[in-house]
Amino acid sequence: MASEQLEEYLESILDIEEKHGIARTSAIAKCVKVAPASVTEALQALSDKGFVKYEPYKGATLTERGREMARKVKRRHRLLEVFLTDVLHITRDNVHDEACKMEHTLSDETECALCKLLNAPARCPHGSLIEACDRKVESCSACLDEGQAPPAPAREEPLLPVTSLAPGQKGTIAFIRGDTSVVQRLTDLGLTLKTEIQLVRKAPLLGPVEIAVRRTKLAIDHAIADHIFVTPCGEKSR
Repeated sequence: MASEQLEEYLESILDIEEKHGIARTSAIAKCVKVAPASVTEALQALSDKGFVKYEPYKGATLTERGREMARKVKRRHRLLEVFLTDVLHITRDNVHDEACKMEHTLSDETECALCKLLNAPARCPHGSLIEACDRKVESCSACLDEGQAPPAPAREEPLLPVTSLAPGQKGTIAFIRGDTSVVQRLTDLGLTLKTEIQLVRKAPLLGPVEIAVRRTKLAIDHAIADHIFVTPCGEKSR
């Protein structure tokens, strides 16, 4: 399977999983615009490579390896959508298809440079959250200030946006998107690196997010929550 085709499948499965929990063959076929029989063959190949867990007549779910790759492709796609919209002024109706064509050829170095150019955007033009990068840095300031220094190594532990935690689930703040002003704003709220926090609840439609930190509950704007990424700490508390 060509790398571009592989990435398209993983990205589509991620999208379907986020909505329905499992990606059924018919849904994947509709998303990638191929016959169901072709999807079945592709899922078997992806399963052999360790990217998905596939059960015939049920569907597929991503493994950690598959989810990591899918999120990386999705991050590049959404960064490209911001670039096409804000820099090249391509009409919003066309940016998705254009980004689909470009996302598979973007190198890690170009992705990093693009993120810096765009000042580490939090959301794409369609309102979807952009994943944190996989570089081992604590905030975007580290990338912006590195100059000619060697690039940071890849991060080992998976990161989740705080809004992806389940209610009651805890996480440790590991990355803050944004420059020093964003870091300072969160510091003033007691939301510093290596601090353990717990998601209490999140309002629908990008409403406020309530979190618990150091025995105190904070209701923060969703736009602020977009800057906080955590390493999850197991299952949710009761």
